[in-house]
Amino acid sequence: MLEDLIKERLRKLSLIKKSGANPYPVKVKRDVSIGKVVADFSKLSKSKKNLSLTGRVMSFRNQGGLIFCDLEDSSGRIQIVFRKGITGNFNFLKGVIDRGDFLSVTGVLFLTKKREKSLEAKSAQIISKSLRPLPIEWFGLEDKEEKLRRRYLDFVLNKESREIFKRKAIFWSTIREILIKEGFLEVETPVFESVPGGADAEPFKTHYNALDTDFFLRISLELPLKKLLIGGFEKVFEIGRIFRNEGIDREHLQDYTQLEFYWAYRDYNDCMKFIEKLYKATIKKTIGALTTTFQGKKINWGKRWPRVDFTREFIKANNLDPILATREELFKKAETLDLNPQKGLGKGRLIDLIYKKTVRPNLIQPCFLVDLPVEAVPLAKRSTDNPNVVECFHPIACGTELGTGYSELNDPIDQRARFEEQMKLRKAGDKEAQRLDEEFVEALEYGMPPAAGFGVSERLFSILMDKPVRETVVFPQVRPKK
Repeated sequence: MLEDLIKERLRKLSLIKKSGANPYPVKVKRDVSIGKVVADFSKLSKSKKNLSLTGRVMSFRNQGGLIFCDLEDSSGRIQIVFRKGITGNFNFLKGVIDRGDFLSVTGVLFLTKKREKSLEAKSAQIISKSLRPLPIEWFGLEDKEEKLRRRYLDFVLNKESREIFKRKAIFWSTIREILIKEGFLEVETPVFESVPGGADAEPFKTHYNALDTDFFLRISLELPLKKLLIGGFEKVFEIGRIFRNEGIDREHLQDYTQLEFYWAYRDYNDCMKFIEKLYKATIKKTIGALTTTFQGKKINWGKRWPRVDFTREFIKANNLDPILATREELFKKAETLDLNPQKGLGKGRLIDLIYKKTVRPNLIQPCFLVDLPVEAVPLAKRSTDNPNVVECFHPIACGTELGTGYSELNDPIDQRARFEEQMKLRKAGDKEAQRLDEEFVEALEYGMPPAAGFGVSERLFSILMDKPVRETVVFPQVRPKK
């Protein structure tokens, strides 16, 4: 069936070429966007001047001496009327136009008897002949994988999908503008690293032919940006892609966009104050309001965000102190929760595993979860009030983390000890434990100023859209068709 439709369109393509017309011209005539025509229709239609519009045919209705089609560009949609005796080469156009074709039409604006804004075409030209028919039933397609694989069709047929990415552009540009206005310098750091660091994650590995060396794709932006603090920069940020070879779910992707910034002579308290302002301004600009809906629940971003103590919430949910508990006690707790913990997991990873099951899902309204156990965060500074916890925070809403901030660890001796502890966990079987980065420790030994650091991924945007994160990525990775 599809093959027959393609053959028919190829026949029409041949007819267009035989007529001497170019079905794929280099240049086309276009006076104004369709959205502008629709918005200023009254003014433009009074002039009775010819206007040239371009767009894709989204519907095509042949009624003998009349043809009606809906023409759409990225700004809007308008009805085009082809009339025998008015439209040049009417009979030929009638035999070669299909839904999905791109047209350039020239004519006069008018209102139909039903008061529909329209353009009566005096001439028309196919400027890109569609050889495959657009799907008729797309919104009912249940195979999400197929929708994502042919995402371009989703954009053609679903205005809501296109709108998401207009908002996403606003989301990132707003964050960038605010940071630059606050005096942060935007930089770009390498994607390839000899030692992947800055996060607990399994990396992708590649080979660099020119250097005949294996490298890893970065799992974080953190360590190079900290080296810039060591080098004398005081406020730096990067918005870039990072890569983690882990599972796909509603909140996780393997390659995604992340913002990280580092701010000398500030701590996590300063950072929290700034982040609350940054998030509220970004959400207001992206959504147009400070309330959103997530899985049927109203989320109020506009209120003051309370601070929630990690240890207190952990004890409340599990009747177990994460700081005082032994690794064995935490392991047993994870087993009772059916978390299937791996034998090689250390205390910090077990705490994180239990917390994500028992504490995080209950934090629905925006808040800051603060002061995590030192074992759970290898790169944050210990609290002066309690050396068993670190000055770390997560903005949390909708039962998930929407960023991570620290008072950054700048003691090279403490940093080396924590890296070495992580290496022991790697040897015990934890593939996501961090590696000892000798170059970074050496850089720290030259001295890094006290600083606050923060990172947030595009998960925040997906939460604002109430969509799985894959659906807020233009072309997410999918399993190739066999």
